[in-house]
Amino acid sequence: MFYPASGSRLDPRGDEVQHVSKPGPSDPAPPSDGPPPQNVEEPPRHEVSSVDELVTNLLDYHPTADIDAVRRAYVVCARAHEGQMRKSGEPYVVHPLAVAGIVARLKLDEDAICAALLHDVVEDTHISLAELTRDFGAEVSALVDGVTKMSQVKYHTREEKQAENFRKMLVAMSHDIRVLLIKLCDRTHNMRTLASMTPEKQRLISRETLEIYAPLSNRLGIAWVKNELEERCFRYLWPEDHQKLIVQVGRRNKEREVYIADVITQLRDTMEAYGLSGAAASGRPKTLFSIYRKMRQQNLPYEEIYDALGFRVLVEDVRECYQALGIVHTHWTPIPGRFKDYIALPKGNMYQSLHTSVIGPGGERIEVQIRSHEMHRVAEEGIAAHWRYKEKGRPISSKDEQKFSWLKQLMEWQREVKDPSEFLDNVRVDLFNDEVFCFTPRGDVKAFPRGATPLDFAYAIHSHIGNRTVGAKINGAIVPLNRPMRNGDIVEIITRADAHPSQDWLDIVKTARAKHRIRGYIREAQRHRSTIVGREAIEKLLAKLPPKQRISYSKFQKLPRIGEIKKNYNVQRFDDLEVLVGYGKITAAALVNAVMPEIAAEQQAREAAEPPKKPTRKKKPSHGGIRVLGIDDVVVRFARCCTPVPGDDVVGYVTRGRGVTVHTRRCEKGKNIDPERRVACTWDKEAGATGSAAVKVRIHTGNLPGMLAALSQRFTDGSINIIEARCRVTDGLHAVNDFEIEVANLDQLNECIKRIQGLKGVTGVERL
Repeated sequence: MFYPASGSRLDPRGDEVQHVSKPGPSDPAPPSDGPPPQNVEEPPRHEVSSVDELVTNLLDYHPTADIDAVRRAYVVCARAHEGQMRKSGEPYVVHPLAVAGIVARLKLDEDAICAALLHDVVEDTHISLAELTRDFGAEVSALVDGVTKMSQVKYHTREEKQAENFRKMLVAMSHDIRVLLIKLCDRTHNMRTLASMTPEKQRLISRETLEIYAPLSNRLGIAWVKNELEERCFRYLWPEDHQKLIVQVGRRNKEREVYIADVITQLRDTMEAYGLSGAAASGRPKTLFSIYRKMRQQNLPYEEIYDALGFRVLVEDVRECYQALGIVHTHWTPIPGRFKDYIALPKGNMYQSLHTSVIGPGGERIEVQIRSHEMHRVAEEGIAAHWRYKEKGRPISSKDEQKFSWLKQLMEWQREVKDPSEFLDNVRVDLFNDEVFCFTPRGDVKAFPRGATPLDFAYAIHSHIGNRTVGAKINGAIVPLNRPMRNGDIVEIITRADAHPSQDWLDIVKTARAKHRIRGYIREAQRHRSTIVGREAIEKLLAKLPPKQRISYSKFQKLPRIGEIKKNYNVQRFDDLEVLVGYGKITAAALVNAVMPEIAAEQQAREAAEPPKKPTRKKKPSHGGIRVLGIDDVVVRFARCCTPVPGDDVVGYVTRGRGVTVHTRRCEKGKNIDPERRVACTWDKEAGATGSAAVKVRIHTGNLPGMLAALSQRFTDGSINIIEARCRVTDGLHAVNDFEIEVANLDQLNECIKRIQGLKGVTGVERL
């Protein structure tokens, strides 16, 4: 995981204790890519201050709406939350009213607005879903239930709770997309009112928002929500960088305003001169977060970000879009390789536009987007532009359903993936990446996250094709399976009947679908091997029984107590018991004794008749400061792939003959192990962790004199011993420094990382 800020665990309960600022004046909300907040506390926003204003906004786009239901919902909300206060000291009702106002901005119907007003009453007050159904109907009740978090259910980890909350929202969303839209509005207001939270809460909630909700709003095509969430997350996750960039951008404000006005005038005049008199032009600086992200990705200082200004031309139709593109390229010199046609190949969120970068006035690099007015409406509102109040009670249309096929993919994952960590990783991987468009030999278009390989392509066609892949051709030439695909590639998959996935494939694929299918195959293979091992162990033990008690394996499976044993171990079939024996979770002797208790009784009688033996002192099993829940006196090993340290969120896996191996929950190799071998474990705070743990970190820096000495001094300042160091220069300008260090716990590691991040010339720190 990249460490631009501390804290990667997420807390989905942040919104119940958020601070709510008093609604201010009706400031215009930022458009899809600007303007960035400059020298202000937070981005501008529009919030309703009363139910009358909310009703007025609703009637503006839905004159026949049932406003009585909205007013009743507000009354119920205000009474239910009476006496509840936000951390700011303001009444709690401010929050649901503000959320409903944001929902109205998306132009959703009165049922969605009622649900927004009531979205917290079931979780935080005495009102039940049955009462909401009685008073407002089943539709409003279902929307509220979909948004409500599962606070009553207990989970082992914060991540597990987050995953289950997200699963529930997905199930509700599959029936009604408004559930997700309300949730996004709820999260947007939570982020607007985050100022009074503790710094730790701010980071946790912002991290979750940046990893899940901002990408979701992008996937839904609601650009202004995505931009606002990213800007606010930037402020709390990287506050020093945020303030520094505000100052840097602010120095050129006046100069930039004059330049933008000049370019807009030239665009309008030029379009009119070529006959596009109806064209509209606008310009703005790019958002702070988009500038910051580019600085990080390309390792550039702000002074070297040359295309920080964006301009937009709106015309009537597709034909005029391409005509306007020709005019722009005629008037200014285009920059090679910077043209993208999202009209011919729309993005997965329905976004359509032409993007080009040119050398504008004064030799300044500028980006120009060209689209129709309808394309612009969809770019701003996304799926909300396709929702109509007149379609009340209907799910998302079949046409839009095809455009949002990724929603079906999320539903498929939430049903199939049981591990919370893996599920959330799947969501993050496929929501966060830019898209690459490739073609099948027949000309069908497939979209993939950037960096995807032919193996991802194979699994996108069908799991059977992916499992049988042995090679690939791109544009007619055979290429390695790990070669990243590029826009426009024609990909052909080569298969063989006896081929199968390998563990190494997990390092090649990028899409969550491919990772899930490969892991599933590997786990099934592990289960098959363990079934054979377990069966052989049981058969061998049965063969050693006295002749009078010896029975065949087939008869053993049908003994009366087998059903009770399966129930005790919560399994459905006998081969599940074989798997448990093969994994080492139970021994063959324990299983046979439980099924045939008379054998255990005879064994005890024989031992009682024998003279007592001198007790031998057994070596106490090592637990390494780990408590394995449900298992005593077990040998514990720490996985070398992820090197857990005290304080990490960990999980154990039973290993035949080697006790329990402990992995961090985020470990990729741990996720590939069959979940049936998993056992819950925690750090034993009473025993305490003695000694130190080895951890590998990678530090990205500039190729500067004295950098290695400065890094070593940071480790020394933190009382951390360096076991091994390996430093290399990558391109003459940058260096990668790998260290294996000894730390006592996670706090010491995080503190060290924080000190290193503050070192001049360091661009990133990674725990390997």
